[in-house]
Amino acid sequence: MIKIPFNIPPCTGREEHFIAEAIASRKICGDGQFTKKCNAWIEERTGTAKALLTTSCTHATEMAALLADIRPGDEVIMPSYTFVSTADAFVLRGAVPVFVDIRPDTMNIDETLIEDAITAKTKAIVPVHYAGVACEMDTILDIAARHGLLVIEDAAQGVMSSYKGRALGAIGDFGCFSFHETKNYSMGEGGALLIRDPAHIEAAEIIREKGTNRSKFFRGQIDKYTWVNFGSSYLPSELNAAYLWAQLEVADTIYDDRMRSWNCYYDHLLRLAREGRIELPVIPAGCVHNAHMFYIKAKDLDERTALIAFLKKREIGSVFHYIPLHSAPAGRKFGRFHGDDRYTTRESERLLRLPMYYGLKEQEIDAVCEAIEEFYLE
Repeated sequence: MIKIPFNIPPCTGREEHFIAEAIASRKICGDGQFTKKCNAWIEERTGTAKALLTTSCTHATEMAALLADIRPGDEVIMPSYTFVSTADAFVLRGAVPVFVDIRPDTMNIDETLIEDAITAKTKAIVPVHYAGVACEMDTILDIAARHGLLVIEDAAQGVMSSYKGRALGAIGDFGCFSFHETKNYSMGEGGALLIRDPAHIEAAEIIREKGTNRSKFFRGQIDKYTWVNFGSSYLPSELNAAYLWAQLEVADTIYDDRMRSWNCYYDHLLRLAREGRIELPVIPAGCVHNAHMFYIKAKDLDERTALIAFLKKREIGSVFHYIPLHSAPAGRKFGRFHGDDRYTTRESERLLRLPMYYGLKEQEIDAVCEAIEEFYLE
């Protein structure tokens, strides 16, 4: 029995109240009061022209691929160190994911390698803001502008994070948030699409509502709705949105709680880092993160494996993260790695995520850190 689990989904105590309110309203299929509140919150906090709650971040990325008119044979540049959804959304459109190496300090795409990967077939760049720490967006936007490319931010982990004062997800042409149960704010399964250019809003609403103009009908702009274009069912249930709203209404409280935990970890483990036993996360200047995760880096794969087993014996949950996509069967089938894999595989084999969730107690963090110290001092 794990006494300190890796994750506990966020819960504020107001979720059941809002779900009951949604049920009582007899509007539970989506785009009711709670969906609208969540959309408005995202728009206000990020400054994006439009936010649309979706059934997942995967589906938000699929919508972005559709809006970007990604077609068979197009190429999309992204890191290999990311979740499968980042690539899947474009593979479904017949595109080729072109993977480039990461920076070892942030685990984000190495912006200096992107331009060399561009070909006549390149359509978009997909920066992934790992751990809620921003990619070097000024450089990426400059490259995109000079080559006429779209920028689609995978900001699944980036809610409440920023880059030089700009909210992650609202910097590129499109941004994608996740509200999965492992994220800082959750609706179980869910996400959101952020749209920078208002010209894309109507098309996005149609895609999200199964290819119909139902959104305009509900706003009273038309007297009936019909099938007008391609689309799918990307609209989440109002019950999910009600659960999420219970957290967004106190988002700053959750943010502060997680930052306290993150700083506690950092301060406690700094001595081991200074001794060269482990490496700690790096937050570049201009980046404000959201304490989505706290990770350390061990010396190598063997040491990380031993540390995971050591923590498990002490009833502490810890996990490694992504297996690089270019090394996966589907990654080899659908994509390709451009350049040398200097850091992606090596760094992915060293990284270990520690327990991090809303409500994590300081004494629990102390216990985790003491166990890590014991491992390295044995």
